[in-house]
Amino acid sequence: QVQLVESGGGLVQPGMSLRLSCVVSGSIFSIYAMGWYRQAPGKQRELVAGITNGFNRNYTDSVKGRFTISRDNAKRTVYLQMNSLKPEDTAVYYCNARLGSNWLTAKWDWGQGTQVTVSS
Repeated sequence: QVQLVESGGGLVQPGMSLRLSCVVSGSIFSIYAMGWYRQAPGKQRELVAGITNGFNRNYTDSVKGRFTISRDNAKRTVYLQMNSLKPEDTAVYYCNARLGSNWLTAKWDWGQGTQVTVSS
């Protein structure tokens, strides 16, 4: 069974940085496109950033220039470096593999996520 373990969240002030990690176990990792998603209270889960197995990256417009997604296939880990955080980045952040070619469809069951709160 695939297990996704996200970590690295916390409470930070606006303008600060966080680095999220997601370790994948129970499945081949390197062949999949991986994404970071987030869900804020009362909102639907959205894709924040994605990285393919060929290391092509894409970002939602609101985080371009501030967030960077990366992956380490040897460690079966995907990262999200978040800089210049804003209050609107507050959400629970999740990782998952892309199902097929649609970033809005996740391949595996969701993990527990990691809470990011940006507040002064």
